[in-house]
Amino acid sequence: MKMKHKYFFLALAAMAAGGIGLRAADHPVAMEPDGKWRVHDTNRPAPPVVTPGATFSQGAPAPSDAEVLFDGHGLDQWEDPQGGPASWVTNGDYVISGTPGKTWAGGIRTKGKWADFQLHVEWAAPNPPTGTGQDRGNSGILINNMYEVQVLNNYENKTYADGMAGGIYGQKPPLVNACKPPGDWQTYDILFESPRWNDQGELVKKACITVLQNGVVVQNHYELAGMTDGINPLLHYHQTSKYGPPHPPEVFVQLQDHNNPVRFRNIWIRSQHLGSND
Repeated sequence: MKMKHKYFFLALAAMAAGGIGLRAADHPVAMEPDGKWRVHDTNRPAPPVVTPGATFSQGAPAPSDAEVLFDGHGLDQWEDPQGGPASWVTNGDYVISGTPGKTWAGGIRTKGKWADFQLHVEWAAPNPPTGTGQDRGNSGILINNMYEVQVLNNYENKTYADGMAGGIYGQKPPLVNACKPPGDWQTYDILFESPRWNDQGELVKKACITVLQNGVVVQNHYELAGMTDGINPLLHYHQTSKYGPPHPPEVFVQLQDHNNPVRFRNIWIRSQHLGSND
């Protein structure tokens, strides 16, 4: 068996787990990758608030080379984390996070996989809001169930900086807080570059991500330190510097079920070689 095949099967074990994990209060603390702050440090300064424009890419039609993942016409492109039918409820042009009668059902993930992609997704936090901190409109955009862009209602809602909307959970707070009020549709436009390993299993390229929230840059070509905290059993507590087993560059996208009825709509993806004209 070639080494890359070995790593492929190791990665399957990582991808099979659902998007559910322990959160900050359940963990011992550790230092974030920059070594300046503890993971989920409540003393870390919050990013400044920026009021985004009224609209940016809300309702943006998918480009001609994009794959439409959800446009209100069913969940044929999605499955549950165990590969069964996606059980979230659709209502008009949106789908609601969570499965009726179940708690922490694990979210839904795409059947397809892509390397180095542009992802557009729109979301709205519940209104009226309930709860505080991490219990207010919590969900996430999970990539391969290893890397998370946080979804949270941070409109006049305080929490630890590295757990805010637009943050790379447990690693990198958003540059600014660009949240709209709960109930308003918000956009994420995400550019993700997959990590790469050589045939000896050595990491040769870290994952990299850029995120625009409501037209405002909240992550600018950030190199992930490894798997993000709290979503994957392979990541033991706050070992945010670990990438885990090598996996192919083609990855799935998952919408997290965090037991909050967050709405999602107008989801599409473009697979491309970012930064390449070849």
